Amino acid sequence: MKTLPNHGVKNVLIVGGGTAGWLTAAFLAKQLGAGAEGAVQITLVESKEIGIIGVGEGTFPSIRGTLATIGIDEARFVRECNGTFKQGIRFNHWVREPAAAGADHYFHPFSLPSQRPGGIELLPYWLQGAAGPDVGFAAAVTMQKRVADAARAPKRPGDADFMGPLNYAYHFDAGKFAALLSTHAQSLGVRHVQATVERVVLDADGAVGAVHTKEAGMLTADLYIDCTGFRAALIGEALGSKFRNINDVLFVDRALAMQVPYERPDAPIPSYTIATAHEAGWTWDIGLHQRRGIGYVYSSRHTDDTRAEQVLRNYIGKAADDLNPRQLKLNVGYREQHWVKNCVAVGLSGGFLEPLESSGIGLIETAAYLVSYLFPYDGDFAPVAKTFNEMMKARYERIVDFVKLHYCLTQRKDHAFWTDNADMASVPDSLQDKLAMWRQRAPHRMDFVVDYEMYPPSSWQYVLYGMEYPTTLYANAKTLPRMDEARKEFAMIEQVSQRALADLPGHRAMVEHLLRQGERKIA
Repeated sequence: MKTLPNHGVKNVLIVGGGTAGWLTAAFLAKQLGAGAEGAVQITLVESKEIGIIGVGEGTFPSIRGTLATIGIDEARFVRECNGTFKQGIRFNHWVREPAAAGADHYFHPFSLPSQRPGGIELLPYWLQGAAGPDVGFAAAVTMQKRVADAARAPKRPGDADFMGPLNYAYHFDAGKFAALLSTHAQSLGVRHVQATVERVVLDADGAVGAVHTKEAGMLTADLYIDCTGFRAALIGEALGSKFRNINDVLFVDRALAMQVPYERPDAPIPSYTIATAHEAGWTWDIGLHQRRGIGYVYSSRHTDDTRAEQVLRNYIGKAADDLNPRQLKLNVGYREQHWVKNCVAVGLSGGFLEPLESSGIGLIETAAYLVSYLFPYDGDFAPVAKTFNEMMKARYERIVDFVKLHYCLTQRKDHAFWTDNADMASVPDSLQDKLAMWRQRAPHRMDFVVDYEMYPPSSWQYVLYGMEYPTTLYANAKTLPRMDEARKEFAMIEQVSQRALADLPGHRAMVEHLLRQGERKIA
């Protein structure tokens, strides 16, 4: 019989703050009842000397459930984090270069394709042209594109927290979000130590025995959570978990970021991320309440830093004249083992897959959720680590495929960055297999293992057909017998979209409503 440690896990030390550290701290504190007598005690140590990355300003809809779980209401989040709503991503010039004929953008909405109980799945009928000529998939099957294009919000003032007619996530100020999470986690019983970790000491079994800090001396725990960012001081430097670099698949490894003021205080705020393709990468353009966050993500193998800054300035225009960009070097890849002995990596210490579909915070949420629900109370780390590593590795692999999908289907031939991305030698075998099947049928839920996926099948469909992938259905009247019903459904979605435009408030107006609501709660 296997002998278990007799002390169990009573103390958790999170090393590093930022979104990864404080989100994990808040989630664990809420789920494990930190602060109560006899409960697991959670401590977070962070250095005043080490700043956070702080430019990731987009999320995926899962963040709403996380905020609700840890107990932060929507108005407080919007008020304290300069938050706005995100209904999806608009991709400009990803299919073809700006001068080419054809559609210049497509949209990845967060709402699922319309399908009423007993109704038909619309995708096969859209592929057969039932929605009409030149109607994109996102516009045909959901009203969200029309709503977002009109700068409407995804919810109304009377809707409950985290609820609304349309699915949504948020844009926010990353530094302010980390500060909110810090305040909230400490209110839930998390102990905060401000100190700089100088070295990590391993015990006789090769596990983490202690971390030595400059200001607070030696800190010990039963379980250590590494949130030290790209440095990976515990999981990488001390424990030697290998990092798998994937720059042969995802090429971007640099970013330049600016905070850009609006031309006027009442400027409309897009309720989606604008991702515009350029010669050697793409720009993000995110509208917060008081400013825009804009950055250029690019491949250092396909351009240089001087040219990259010029591309960013050209995109922003005169508003960039007095601004200096912040440069980031991105370590694109992930660790095959996120949990080693008594240490688990969360956030950048475990991996980074570029910000295209806002996977960063989603992966933090996943890791925090898994640590909480797999928590090794008895101190037997091995089975928990095995499960955690399998699930995180699988999730990273699937996100890599999904992000690569955006690049490898491009028709652009104006720069080596795009032709290299379209080269099948840079496409993982797992994605090549999916694309081979999808030549004759559309993506279906049976192609995906739900517990390993961050993005639902509909997200793959929106991107696949936004990128104009040629699926040829072997269809006839017997395989698609409800063509008339499909045409009526597409027409109904367009009609409902028009009513939604009249019913939903402007995006800026809804954000300012929540700001006033938050101020009333404080008063």
